[in-house]
Amino acid sequence: MASSLTCAGIVWAFLSFLCAAASCVGFFMPYWLLGSQLEKSVSFGTFRRCSYPVRDESRQMTVMVEQCGRYASFQAIPSAEWRICTVVTGLGCGLLLLVALTALMGCCVSDLISRTVGRVAGGIQFLGGKCSCRGGVGM
Repeated sequence: MASSLTCAGIVWAFLSFLCAAASCVGFFMPYWLLGSQLEKSVSFGTFRRCSYPVRDESRQMTVMVEQCGRYASFQAIPSAEWRICTVVTGLGCGLLLLVALTALMGCCVSDLISRTVGRVAGGIQFLGGKCSCRGGVGM
């Protein structure tokens, strides 16, 4: 199994994969904001939520749904800012994962990653990290 990466490149590939995996897990988990509502603990992220209120029209009252799930549609995400956050953070996670998987393939395939490809991958990784960070804290 020949590699086109130096020792530093192999370390970069594995650290890139770990960071991309952590970013994706953080993006998919609904525990960005924690609180309570109607005496129940609630949490939500950009497109997932746990224990959320819904209006029960038959009883004319608000009840808590005590389960985790995605929003029914993209438009059901509470605000335009949260929608932008979802897109930007998801794009960042996708770019990070793309670079990490390409780097890991470079560990196994010779002549896959040249100096130019490594620089471009680093630029894409920087952009992905910037998107992930900016999406998580707002634009």
